[in-house]
Amino acid sequence: MILLDGKATSASLQAQIAAEVDFFLDKGWRRPHLTAILVGDDGASQTYVANKERSCKKVGFDSTVLRLPASTTEEELLNEVKRLNRDDSVDGFIIQLPLPKHIDEQKVIEAVSPSKDVDGFHPENVGRLCLGLDTFISATPYGIITLLEEYGIETRGKHCVVLGRSNIVGRPIANLLSAKARPGDCTVTICHSRTQNIEEYTRSADIIIAALGVPGFVKADMVKEGAVVIDVGITRVPAETEKGYRIMGDVDFDAVAPKCSYITPVPGGVGPMTIVSLMRNTLKAYKAKHNLA
Repeated sequence: MILLDGKATSASLQAQIAAEVDFFLDKGWRRPHLTAILVGDDGASQTYVANKERSCKKVGFDSTVLRLPASTTEEELLNEVKRLNRDDSVDGFIIQLPLPKHIDEQKVIEAVSPSKDVDGFHPENVGRLCLGLDTFISATPYGIITLLEEYGIETRGKHCVVLGRSNIVGRPIANLLSAKARPGDCTVTICHSRTQNIEEYTRSADIIIAALGVPGFVKADMVKEGAVVIDVGITRVPAETEKGYRIMGDVDFDAVAPKCSYITPVPGGVGPMTIVSLMRNTLKAYKAKHNLA
């Protein structure tokens, strides 16, 4: 069993991005600039945004966080999105989800300029992904594909089972792995909360991508010997620790790992790859703006 080390892989990619930024600065150009909009005071969202700020600093990006109160109206948020669309000093920006319930998330996502949509959520970028065209790939699927590539995991002709059908992870990773590409050329099955007898699908899978958000869902008897298991889940569960919780993925790691050829740890697997993929998308937006792509 080999651990897919997202921490080490992301550190290597960060170093490559930082080297490119140094090159731009030597030329007298400005730094790439990523902005995040954070509405409300959700604890998990605050943590995610702080992680993105730290990553920007590591690779030499400028970063801005626009913190708005939970009482912000939909119109006020849309006005901020329009302002950032017009701001030439901002290469890409993200709206940290979830948003307060009185705001239509899809309406806000569609208001973002596709050329600055470094989250890869805008329908235009999603459509380009489905067609196999160059685009911003949403960060978590991008990170998964990068890990598979980094470790030389063969995907051609393999059966991949994706657990979860979200627009952020499940659907885009299914599209990427079924595409005529490398990594890709998989036969992909998407399972979800309404799928009957999920274990019948997972037991036949060469690759399992677990993105349900259900801690410990994937058990040892659901995985065949030699499978590759990618655990996207990251949930806080109560535990007798100093913080009162521990982080757990969608896979029962201790039981499943001995059966795997490759598996991601939680934390330290997909999480770091998601953050660095956002940095890569921001760099891509910067280079496109300066005709460097």
